[in-house]
Amino acid sequence: MFDYLLANEQLKIRDEVREFVKWVPKQWVLDLDSDTIKFPKEFLREAGRRNLMGCRYPREWGGRGMDWVTTGVVMEEVGTLGYEFACVFGVGAELVCDAVIQHGTDAQKEKYVKPLLRGEIFAAECLTEPRGGSDFFGATTKAEDCGDHFLINGQKRFIVGGEGADYFLLYARTNFDPKAHPHQALTAFLVDRGPGVETKYLYGLLGCRGGGTARLIFKDAKVPRENVLGRVNGADDVFNTMMIPERLGTALMTIGSVRPALEIATNYSSRRKAFGQASWSWL
Repeated sequence: MFDYLLANEQLKIRDEVREFVKWVPKQWVLDLDSDTIKFPKEFLREAGRRNLMGCRYPREWGGRGMDWVTTGVVMEEVGTLGYEFACVFGVGAELVCDAVIQHGTDAQKEKYVKPLLRGEIFAAECLTEPRGGSDFFGATTKAEDCGDHFLINGQKRFIVGGEGADYFLLYARTNFDPKAHPHQALTAFLVDRGPGVETKYLYGLLGCRGGGTARLIFKDAKVPRENVLGRVNGADDVFNTMMIPERLGTALMTIGSVRPALEIATNYSSRRKAFGQASWSWL
C-alpha cells in the first residue's frame, strides 16, 4: 500500500492490524498448515476484540464507518500472515456480513452481524456444490416452503469456515418450475448450525488447510421464514452484490500474502554469493 495515499485514520488502522499480525503466534501458522488447527477461532476472536473486522460497515452494527480503501489496507495486512488467515477473516466479516448489511432486516443485523464483528460467533458462505462451482444458478440444493419455515435438503462443497461456523449464508432453489428462469429460482437463507446440518472437514487441501473448509450436508434442516435474506426467489440480488467483496477481497488478501515471499526472496538473494560474488551483481 502506498502510504502517501492514505489518510491519518487509515494509517492508524493499518498500524493496528500490523500489531495484531505481530500478536499471532508463529506456531498458529504452522498448525494451520498441518491441519492441527482446523479453524482459527481464537484468531477471529482477537480480531473482533480489537474491532478490526468489517471496518467499512456502520458503527451501529459494529463496524467503524470507514470505506473500501480502508478495507483494502486491512485485508492486505492480514494477508501477510498467509492466505488462509485472510480468507477466514474475510469470509465472515467481508462476505457474509456484507450480504446481511445490504439485504437483511435490522433484526438479522442485530443477531448475525454484531456478534460476528465482535468475534463471538462465526459464519460461512455456502455456494459451491459437488456438481457445480462456477455454475451458481445451477444449484440443486432445495428449500421447500412450509409456510412459517423452509426445509432444506442438499449438499455444499469446499466451504471455507464450514467446520467452525455457527451460521451459514446458503443459496437454495425455491422455484421448482422447470420453465422458471434460473435467476428467479433461488433464495438466500441464514441457516443456523443445528439439527439437519452436518459438516465433514476436508483434510490436506493445498493452500486451504486450517480454514475449516468442509462439505455440508443438509437433511430436512428447518429454517424459520424470518431467516430468508432479501426476498424469496431473490438470491440473484444478493449474489450480484456479494461478488464485489468476494473478488476484490480475494485480490487484496493475495497481495498481502505475496509481500512476505518477496521480502524473503529479496533478503536471500541480496546475501547469497556465487563464484565469489553477490548474486545480485550478475543482474
